[in-house]
Amino acid sequence: MRDRGVPSASAPADGGDEFERRDVHAGPGDGSLSRVDAVKDERFRRWDVATPAATLIGRANSPDGDVSENLRRLHDEAHPAMAGHSARMHRLEKARITHAYASALDVTPWERDRAMGIMVDLDLTVFGQQRAIEKVALVALKYVVDDERERHLGLQDESFVAGLNPDEMASLYDRYRSLSDDEQFRDLMDARGLDVTKVNRLERRLREQVVEQDLEGAVLGRSPYRDPSMPSIRDAAGSESTPTESDDAPGN
Repeated sequence: MRDRGVPSASAPADGGDEFERRDVHAGPGDGSLSRVDAVKDERFRRWDVATPAATLIGRANSPDGDVSENLRRLHDEAHPAMAGHSARMHRLEKARITHAYASALDVTPWERDRAMGIMVDLDLTVFGQQRAIEKVALVALKYVVDDERERHLGLQDESFVAGLNPDEMASLYDRYRSLSDDEQFRDLMDARGLDVTKVNRLERRLREQVVEQDLEGAVLGRSPYRDPSMPSIRDAAGSESTPTESDDAPGN
């Protein structure tokens, strides 16, 4: 690209050929498009390249037209390729919301996976007007966390509890802390329009359904029969499994 108005170092002293011979200039920006060419390129390429082979999927050919029957079956999930799509998405949504609540609350990975394992296979229609995923997911987390904390303290062992004196019993119950005592959990309850009475009612229904739907040992991504002392086969080849805070969970 020529440099305008810059005389060559070899130009004659009299200046006769000063603007006829010029050196090649390599300054910043040289070799790029001029402003006029750049604007022209922008306008011509604004809508990308259009070809006769381009297709529009999911739209009619004209405002008065209609989509094909095959495409309509896809939209209505009546096509074999879409069979069960809504059920799969509902299952994923239950897992996603439960995981989000568990991340916001003080729960362990094992308690999170237990709650998710219950939620993904739980039939919510039995909860009637309170069957919203957000509400049932909160109650499932409370059920799982409270159950785990009672188990760790031995409150579910009737023979152990029967052998305690009143002072030991009071000390044990002072150490127990329900998830509903957590301030963050109460904020989530308020956001979903739940109170203590509704949560307790939903939890009673949940306990019944966990037994009826055979979800007592449900844990997402874990086997209740796995030996915790053995390394996980899902680890990278050649690496050894390292214990985590959830490795002490039952059946982990």
